[in-house]
Amino acid sequence: MGWFRVALISVLFVLMGLLTTPITSADEDSVVNIGSRLELFVDHYLIERMEGARLNLHEPQKAEVALNMEGYGGYTTVIKDGPTYRMYYSLRGTPDTELDNYVTGYAESTDGIHWTKPKLGLFEVQGTRDNNAVIAGQSLVTSTFSPFLDARPGVPASERFKALGGSFAQSPMYPGLGGLLALVSADGIHWKQLRDKPVINEWHYPHPTDTDQPAAFWSESEGCYVCYLRVRMKSRTEFAHEDVFKIGYRWIGRTTSKDFINWTKVVPMEYTPVEEFYHNQTHPYFRAPHIYIALPTRFMGVPLNPGRQALAESQVKELLADPNNQGKAYESILAVDIVDTVLLTSRGGNHYDRTFVEGFIRPGLDARNWTNRANYSVLGVVPTGPTEMSIYMLQYPHFLSSHIRRFTLRTDGFVSVNAPYAGGEMITKPLIFSGKELVINYSTSAPGSVRVEIQDKFGQPLAGYSLSEAAEIIGDQIERIVSWKGGSNLGQLSGKPIRLRFVMKDADLYSIRFK
Repeated sequence: MGWFRVALISVLFVLMGLLTTPITSADEDSVVNIGSRLELFVDHYLIERMEGARLNLHEPQKAEVALNMEGYGGYTTVIKDGPTYRMYYSLRGTPDTELDNYVTGYAESTDGIHWTKPKLGLFEVQGTRDNNAVIAGQSLVTSTFSPFLDARPGVPASERFKALGGSFAQSPMYPGLGGLLALVSADGIHWKQLRDKPVINEWHYPHPTDTDQPAAFWSESEGCYVCYLRVRMKSRTEFAHEDVFKIGYRWIGRTTSKDFINWTKVVPMEYTPVEEFYHNQTHPYFRAPHIYIALPTRFMGVPLNPGRQALAESQVKELLADPNNQGKAYESILAVDIVDTVLLTSRGGNHYDRTFVEGFIRPGLDARNWTNRANYSVLGVVPTGPTEMSIYMLQYPHFLSSHIRRFTLRTDGFVSVNAPYAGGEMITKPLIFSGKELVINYSTSAPGSVRVEIQDKFGQPLAGYSLSEAAEIIGDQIERIVSWKGGSNLGQLSGKPIRLRFVMKDADLYSIRFK
């Protein structure tokens, strides 16, 4: 049997060699360099595997009505500009008359909760300048007006705010501009066109789009301006080429620019499953701008879901009979084309991650939220406290009780790695960081806990950072420094590939960051 022993020993040596083989160039490519960035668990970007744990989508909590409209509400944007919160909202009419043109109203807040409508006197609307209009008289620019605070380094003070507005649609219903106009502002109140022609022009592209709120911003991670806008598709890759009101379904496209004037050809975003989104509301997350949060309004109507409705015609008539509602004359369609809000994310390029297809914000118990296009997510998620962020929704747009309602989540609280009472764990992919300490955003129950083990790139615990040496973390904090028996200093590991192992019990992990 001597030959068998020799063969067995040879096999053992080979296996030992495989276990100690240095990291290859291919392995190096798979190591994620997160530096000192905040990382959310809205996707599987950092996750190698989970055992007994799962990603959990959190439901925003309904708060107060932030702003009542003066008429039928439309697309809305919220921006945090230093200590000032700015809200821009389009109106489609007043209780006693339809406006000849849309009007963009403006509101301010010092906390994102309590809002005021300043009398600006910039435009005459219905015979008076005693109003808060920042744009009027440009119907399609105003109806889709979508501003943002330009984060590009070195941007001129006169162009600190930028916006896009317009339409590609060419039909009697929308006598469009044939593209999106660019506007700029120093203070977010006084706006002027950057040029007299559309900067994103339908004639440049072999496909039609139609009226919707575009979402543009300066991407720090991609080094360019990015604009997400509605297109019509025959399939996931083929644009619709005929009348947009007869063929094709609503999809999201993307274009980029270095100067906000010259834009690339629009390309369709990649995501599954195939669902229609009425607008996309894509923007960089304020604590981690390399991660784009999208809160599109999911449209359940023609052509993909014809006739889908939650209310009976008798319920619609009851709503219209209520003098506090005074819905528009849409009785024949008010019960159909229902919507909710979903969560998509992106890290750049023309790909959305759809880790969750479930509803993020449901219409809820109010019957008016189950009427035609009754819930429009507002562009912009903003912090409204050290532990809270706010999401806003336009509700009842076809009723005169139209308003903006606030919803809240804990900071970073879109999604968490969740472990039940029985326990679970999550192990990251190999990663490289810069910094001296690991900070986590977490929550546990009274008997729950979080412990963190640091491993080498092969998954072996590092001396001084093993699970047995990890301090048990209990409580609920947005920023908690992780420590071990030897302390919290990780400086000696900075720049080296490691893995993190989170062992949890009845706990949620929302984000991590090295500092």
